[in-house]
Amino acid sequence: MTSGAYLSELFSLDGRVAIVTGGSSGIGHSIAGALGRAGASVVIVARREAELAATVDGLTADGCRAAWVSADLGTRESVRAAAEEAAEAFGEPNILVNCAGVNLRPPMGELDDEVWDTTMAVNLEAPYLLGQRFGPGMAGRGFGRIIHVTSQQAHRAFVQSGAYGVSKGALESLARSQAEAWSPHGVTCNTLVPGFVMTPLNERLSSDPEKTAALAARTMIGRNGLAEDFEGAAVFLSSRASAYVTGQAIFVDGGLSVH
Repeated sequence: MTSGAYLSELFSLDGRVAIVTGGSSGIGHSIAGALGRAGASVVIVARREAELAATVDGLTADGCRAAWVSADLGTRESVRAAAEEAAEAFGEPNILVNCAGVNLRPPMGELDDEVWDTTMAVNLEAPYLLGQRFGPGMAGRGFGRIIHVTSQQAHRAFVQSGAYGVSKGALESLARSQAEAWSPHGVTCNTLVPGFVMTPLNERLSSDPEKTAALAARTMIGRNGLAEDFEGAAVFLSSRASAYVTGQAIFVDGGLSVH
């Protein structure tokens, strides 16, 4: 077997179906593109139709199979409706990537019920509901990949973690529970942990040059993250190559967490 054929077989996503929430911007956009170019049929779930259409048009132009579903993942009803619509595009998924999130971080003393409920609904409950919808089917078919995008705040508190940090910590616990339940049946469940990444979700910090420079200095690489830094890790965790990796938090942070 040639090296090209070996690598293709190891990492190829040909014949797979992926659902990526938050796939119209930021990290989710890069992950959706990477999975599509690796061979998967990709369904992107997010709110804004113009961004969704532009993302799918770009993937289609590159020869990928892609579709989109516009949905607000803030209620159980809309999550369940989006799941059914997404599954209609290319069939039941083999890969689920939960990247959609809200980043509401008022000072802890000002945290109210509305911010708490919204944060938990989008960042934690939507991934749980999508996992409940698709995880058992993946297990029944003997193959599946569930990937959650979490945060440094899942492991340590800084820059007003608030409800956001709680939701991301719980999301990593959810991945471990899903791994315990479904990995014996071929479904791996892991999390990708970003450092500070220059995306629209982090606009509050990324618009401050002094703070972004300070965060870059805390990494070992010497720069802040970019959305495309997650492409390789996402393809790895979605492919056959990661069959023995489950329940793990994979840090993609330029060494920030250990520096």
